[in-house]
Amino acid sequence: MSMKIKTLRLRGYDFSKIIGEVLRSLNIETVKADAVADFDRLEIFNEVIGAKIVTRIKVLANGVESVFKKSSTARPDERFGAEVNRLVKKNLYQLLADNFGLDYVPYGILHGVRPTKIIQRWLGEGYGVTSHGVIDRDKICRRIRSDYLTARDKAELLTEVSIRQLPILNSGDKKTVGVYVGIPFCKTRCLYCSFPSHVLPDDNKIAEFMTVLTRDIEAAADEIKRYGFKVQTIYVGGGTPTALPENFFAAMLETVHKNFYGESVEEFTVEGGRPDTITAEKISVMKNFDVTRVSVNPQTMQQRTLDFIGRKHTVEDFTRAFNELRAASDWKINTDLILGLPGERFDDFKDSLEKVLALEPDDITLHALAIKRGSKLQVRIADELNKLEDFNLPSDNEVRKMEEFAEKILRGKNYLPYYLYRQGYSSGQIENVGWCKRGAEGIYNIQMMGERQTILGTGGAASTKVPDPVNKKIQTAFNAKDLTTYLRDIEKYIGRRENILAEVYRQVDSENSRDDNENPADDNSNGGKKSSFDKVISAIDDISDVIDAIGLIAGKEGD
Repeated sequence: MSMKIKTLRLRGYDFSKIIGEVLRSLNIETVKADAVADFDRLEIFNEVIGAKIVTRIKVLANGVESVFKKSSTARPDERFGAEVNRLVKKNLYQLLADNFGLDYVPYGILHGVRPTKIIQRWLGEGYGVTSHGVIDRDKICRRIRSDYLTARDKAELLTEVSIRQLPILNSGDKKTVGVYVGIPFCKTRCLYCSFPSHVLPDDNKIAEFMTVLTRDIEAAADEIKRYGFKVQTIYVGGGTPTALPENFFAAMLETVHKNFYGESVEEFTVEGGRPDTITAEKISVMKNFDVTRVSVNPQTMQQRTLDFIGRKHTVEDFTRAFNELRAASDWKINTDLILGLPGERFDDFKDSLEKVLALEPDDITLHALAIKRGSKLQVRIADELNKLEDFNLPSDNEVRKMEEFAEKILRGKNYLPYYLYRQGYSSGQIENVGWCKRGAEGIYNIQMMGERQTILGTGGAASTKVPDPVNKKIQTAFNAKDLTTYLRDIEKYIGRRENILAEVYRQVDSENSRDDNENPADDNSNGGKKSSFDKVISAIDDISDVIDAIGLIAGKEGD
């Protein structure tokens, strides 16, 4: 179901951004005055009265006005500003869906990129954790469904992933970091891609990039030494790092290994991405420099789709690359598939999934196609000569059918969901999920999405993110997306990274010194007694091979 309106008016407080999220999720759109519409006008009015948020909507059709009203009360244990935003969305969503026959969507009003962080914050605060350190999954699922109107299966999935991530999120200490190296080149640009990557330039420009990248990497290595950081993960992404010619690829990995690799490194990932860029020589180089995880991504096993979306590899290229990687080392191999690609339907996706699973990858990530700003797909749709239907995209229901099938098959083959994130404008309004064999979780993926660990970004379009425990926010420094700007202004980006590290870690070191003086005999602020949450983490760490055992994680939500 969808709704078309000619005029939208917002009254009271300015909640235009979050109102827009609700309208898009329910497929409500404004049309031109001379177009056919369900309503001539929709007015939305919100007001905050103490702890109560009141929402009224008024619709006009054929001269007849109808008014609907709903109020909700903010939770006292949540930050009030966040509660106001949540309840504005919840009130509006329920008023529109319940009174106009619109379909509830899988994630309800949960629109953020990292929804698992909500559950992990609750757990950290003790919500849903018994005094014996047992997590009550049923209680968490009920709250996610009640607060955010998610479907039950999504609440269960979010809870499962959130809990599974806890041992990795809580590994290391304040000086444990990850490193990202951005190689912003691809051989071609896919139809759906919005990543800030560039078609591979000539050797002279690559050589210039390598000089600047080396400077960037060495500066980051100096910061690691200065603060005594321990590198847990290295992730070489892009773009497609393996798109680099052999000599540049080898030099890049040698520089990364020399500056970042050490005994603390638990995972070293290289994004192969395009199967046609993976050669025997590059496989040998990755093996020589201690790479432990490689991604090689078919996206689909339908050749006609690969041709249409701008991938220059064949289905056979993917199978060859995968088998050569598998034969070369015991590293973990990740593969990606996209649900909702142009021209594909359920049987196409089913065939692709079955063919990829026959190769037994360690990790398979399912992405919902998102129509992203800056992608060729979005630009072409924005042109009035191209309509969305011209791309023959599957319906939301068809994409959800693909997802349901995938989950059933993956669980049957002992794959577990371990990380999850969401994007706007995604097919089926679903999520991107990483599924892996037990023990093959991508550590960098979890830490990067969890935003609890410092990630040092080097290379083109890379970002550095530093959790600031004192100011309770994420400090960020971004390298330029534009290649020319990155090459020209590298010292500026190095300086920004140095500044946020200095700002945060001076505070961290100061706090640690004060804590040591106040509690010299014990690192726990509660006098050595473990909180309920600490007990959960200890239990998971001690019996990680039975993380889903009934004794640790209480059962699923009932009907």
